[in-house]
Amino acid sequence: MNCAWLKVALSAALLTSSFGLTGCNRDGSGTDVAAVSATEAASWMRANAHQPGVVSLPSGLQHKIVASGPASGPRPDRNDLVRVDYEGSLTNGEVFDSTFGRGLPSVMSPAEVIPAWTEALQLMRPGDEWLLYVPPELGYGPRGSPPAIPGNSVLVFRLRLLDVAATPGNGNGIGEANG
Repeated sequence: MNCAWLKVALSAALLTSSFGLTGCNRDGSGTDVAAVSATEAASWMRANAHQPGVVSLPSGLQHKIVASGPASGPRPDRNDLVRVDYEGSLTNGEVFDSTFGRGLPSVMSPAEVIPAWTEALQLMRPGDEWLLYVPPELGYGPRGSPPAIPGNSVLVFRLRLLDVAATPGNGNGIGEANG
């Protein structure tokens, strides 16, 4: 499979994300906005854990199964290539990214995304669709990804695993796929 276009796209996305990382701001009151947000995020995650159908994993990641694919489907490892549709939003419902909206699924390796996705994708099978509730430490952390994602934000993702392409020899994902 020739995925040269994918390597360029992922490199651009990672570079864009890294430029968005900035320090914490203060709101003028002398209160560290990120610290307040961390407390609010922890409170939100505790409350969400009690919602019907929500499963809490030891890492702090929470998920809810929306749809299940065939139980015989392969689960990707962290170096495989996966094709997914997703929509990411903040807890207030504000969408910051969506392949559903673009109509073009994304291809990536679970090793090259936020820790919550790395964990969740390895538990999913093609056809599975989950809602992920991501605590800040498994997402973008205290820095966030400005301007769309404030520091210490809980993220909500609708994630649908479409396909898995196992990397030959359990190699290094995209690097191996590009030969």
